[in-house]
Amino acid sequence: MATSSPSPTPTNSGPGKQDKSQHQLKIAAIVTIAVLAILCIVLVANLVSKNKANNNLSYELNESEQLKAELEKQYYESLSELEELRGSNEELNSLIEQQKSELKDSKDRIEALLRDSRNLAQARKEIKNLTAQVEQYLAEINQLRQENEELTARTAELSEENMSLNTNLDSARVRNMELSSAKAALASEKENIEAERSYLAKKVNIASVIKVNELEATGMKMKGSGKAVSRSSAKNVDQLQVCFKTSVNEVAEPGNEQFLVRIISPLGETLAIEEMGSGIFTNSANGEQIRYTQAEEVDYNQNEQQVCTLWSPNQSFAEGNYKVEVYNKGYLAGSTTLRLK
Repeated sequence: MATSSPSPTPTNSGPGKQDKSQHQLKIAAIVTIAVLAILCIVLVANLVSKNKANNNLSYELNESEQLKAELEKQYYESLSELEELRGSNEELNSLIEQQKSELKDSKDRIEALLRDSRNLAQARKEIKNLTAQVEQYLAEINQLRQENEELTARTAELSEENMSLNTNLDSARVRNMELSSAKAALASEKENIEAERSYLAKKVNIASVIKVNELEATGMKMKGSGKAVSRSSAKNVDQLQVCFKTSVNEVAEPGNEQFLVRIISPLGETLAIEEMGSGIFTNSANGEQIRYTQAEEVDYNQNEQQVCTLWSPNQSFAEGNYKVEVYNKGYLAGSTTLRLK
């Protein structure tokens, strides 16, 4: 009997399964492509970001170097401009040294800012401020130079004026010395003239003194009848009479002449009572101040004239010798004595 062969077992390799595998492969490929695309995008973005950062860093580095160069240029140009303004004026040179020191401090501060890229904006601002600072320095120095020039010009002008004044002063001093010498000479001449004039006047005055003659002093007693009689006893005398004659003197001018009568007591005192006309005169011979008893005015006509005075003091007289002097023009014109017992 023939043996029958078994029937074949069914497999998964049929057409349906094959389509499914292909679909899965496509999905995997798509996913892979998408992942690769994303990776590419990320890589490109990172690359762009790095390039941008590198570009920024390069820009910042370039700007920092540029600012450093600008700072150096500005700094040394400023130093050069300041040095050009240096001169012989110590005050001006001291100001320049101070400004140079301040510029160095500003430069150091800006260089410190340039070391950090985050401070570039501030550094740029400080460089602009440095420029303004230098302009201010130059303006101050120029103003000071102008003031010094004006002061120098004024000093020169004053010096010239002072020289002129000194010249004028010297001329005035010489002139003053000449005038002083002339004045001294005139004063000396005037003194000589005055001395000569005084001497001549004194001579003339002495020559014009009117001497008195027949000078006589008498003790008098007033009687009850009203008549005065002469007495020689002191206790009987209540007044003294002095009489004299003027001499002839043609040198003396005619007119009023004053004769001063001086009666000196036995004690050496001048009899004087102001209420009765007594006073003081200057002795022309020696300048001494002398007291006088009475003054008698005479209308002198260059001839002999009898003159009498009466001294009635209403008081007793002492015993002794009395001296009587008569003065004219301050000179002694005559004298006599009287004794009362």
